[in-house]
Order: sequence, then structure tokens, then C-alpha cells
Amino acid sequence: MRKGFTLIELVVVILILAILAALIVPRVVGRTDDAKRSKAASDISTLRGQVQIYKTDVGAFPESLLDLRTRPSEGADGLRGPYHDKELPTDPYGNEYDYQVSSDGEEFTIICYGLDGAPGGEGNNADIGEEITENQ
Repeated sequence: MRKGFTLIELVVVILILAILAALIVPRVVGRTDDAKRSKAASDISTLRGQVQIYKTDVGAFPESLLDLRTRPSEGADGLRGPYHDKELPTDPYGNEYDYQVSSDGEEFTIICYGLDGAPGGEGNNADIGEEITENQ
């Protein structure tokens, strides 16, 4: 009686593993991309709420997201804040979120520029975020 596997048995096992990998890997990779986009949307929602609370307390949107980490020196009674007590999050792709306030101070945007880190794009490169007006 021989011990071990024949060459044909090894080839069959390798083929089965390759077929399973071909079926599973694309699904797992797709879920990772979905998770990154969900995390970016969650971060933006959190930052949006903090920006709006800052506006309520101070009377104006912060000039940058870094202002969320410092106590306002003017407006309201100056006793509130910081509005974000940890390091500001980077997007799931390792870039900073883009934050802009309109020239009239009535709207702001917080955007993740996707995998490529550039405005526009499709799929994983698509932007995540929205323009937010004062009364939203």
C-alpha cells in the first residue's frame, strides 16, 4: 500500500481550490470597496453634525475642519467645544476630507474624492459627499 497522493489527485485538488478562489475573491473585494464607501459616508455624516453644532454655537461655519478641535474664542458664550476631540479622520483611502464653505457662508461641503483622490470619477473613484445648506 502506497502512502501519499498521486499527481492527478494533487491537480484535482488544486483545480478545486482555484475554482473556489475565483468565485469567492471577487465577492470579498467588492465588499471591501462597499465598506470603504460606507465608512466615508459615516465620517462625513459625523463631521457634518459637528460642523452644524459649531455653527449653532459660534454663528458661522468653521474655516477648516481643524477648527472643530479648538474651542471657539468668539460667539455664543465661548464655553462649548471642542467639537471633535480626536484626530480628524482621513478617508478610507488615506486622504483628508475636503471641506469648503461657500463665499456667502450659507453652504458647506465635505467630500471624499474616492480612491484616486481627485474630483469626479466613477466606481471606486467617485466622490462621496454633498453640498449642505444652512437650513438642512
